[in-house]
Amino acid sequence: MSIDVNNESGREIDERAILDIARYALARMRIHPLSELSVIAVDTDAMEQLHRQWMDLPGPTDVMSFPMDELRPPSKDDDEPPQGLLGDIVLCPEVAAKQGAEAPTEHSMDEELQLLTVHGVLHLLGYDHETPGERAEMFGLQAAIVDGWRAERGLTGPSPAPTIT
Repeated sequence: MSIDVNNESGREIDERAILDIARYALARMRIHPLSELSVIAVDTDAMEQLHRQWMDLPGPTDVMSFPMDELRPPSKDDDEPPQGLLGDIVLCPEVAAKQGAEAPTEHSMDEELQLLTVHGVLHLLGYDHETPGERAEMFGLQAAIVDGWRAERGLTGPSPAPTIT
């Protein structure tokens, strides 16, 4: 799996954890091991510009996903997953820090960035949360992936609760 993590935010972030959880999420979703992903952390000004340009919404947001090849998880265990370019995930550490501090289960900026990375991966794979059914499916997968990753690393305490609405 080729995953690039670039921090252009001006804040100190745990790039290794972002790389690890992205790799874990893609493996869990059975994405071809030669597929490519880019994760970029930006400041609030850059995120606000992207949010306005692509969503026509004001202010910065926490995460945005820009799919390339529209890869999807294979439908059966014996299907060969396709290889390709997944796309880009853009994270905003400043927004993540605020969300983590305000979450019902308060957590760190890095924990929020890990959750948002998984959220971004799922969006790249075609998942969404517009309807109650889609939300239940996506957030259930998101929780299972984050919890599984944390358990493999022996991390204790509650996993971050989704702050994305």
